[in-house]
Amino acid sequence: MSPTAETPANLTPVEARILGVLIEKEKTTPDAYPLTLNSLTAGCNQKTAREPVLSISESDIQASLEDLRTRILVFETYGASGRVLRYAQNFAKVFGLPPASVALLATLMLRGPQTVSELRANSERLYRFDDASSVEAYLDELAERAAGALTVKLPKQPGAREHRWQHLLCGAPNRPEEQAEQAKHDASAAAGSTNAALAARVSRLEQQVEQLQATVAALAARDPRHPD
Repeated sequence: MSPTAETPANLTPVEARILGVLIEKEKTTPDAYPLTLNSLTAGCNQKTAREPVLSISESDIQASLEDLRTRILVFETYGASGRVLRYAQNFAKVFGLPPASVALLATLMLRGPQTVSELRANSERLYRFDDASSVEAYLDELAERAAGALTVKLPKQPGAREHRWQHLLCGAPNRPEEQAEQAKHDASAAAGSTNAALAARVSRLEQQVEQLQATVAALAARDPRHPD
């Protein structure tokens, strides 16, 4: 099913990064927009204003673009030159969202979970919010959206003063208990791997000791007056 104003996108992380870059570059570098595949790849893999920093191949981006295009979230164009294929996003129209909401979602897609204060600062080039309360109002609106929530307020991290917000375009975040269980599983797996390696090392040492003992016994049994 193609995403509509009533249906969440269920994007992959690569698709979310592509849409975030297209939304960003439309505002920040309008002369270069729509983007070529090369420019889009550079935007997805840039090392600033991105969390996490990724290294996505052009072929992977091309495959994700094809999927986004079938869902009308991206469309192809040759632009004014008519020579090089370029890509543009259709995110706001597909989801029926105002510019402020699009800016917040793009910033979340590009930089990961953030506090209201961080979102206001990081989205300034895409949309200028009057104050932090207006940012939170739009986030609440996206979280309570009747057609399906697109943001969620995360539990406070230990020692944190503010809640962080996360987009839901790639699905719901792991619950704390799931994260704890996964961490426990990873720790158990690491411990098991360490124990297995230690057991193998001990086994090799035991074999070496046995061989040395056999050699010593053989030498002791030999008559030193009658060497071979």
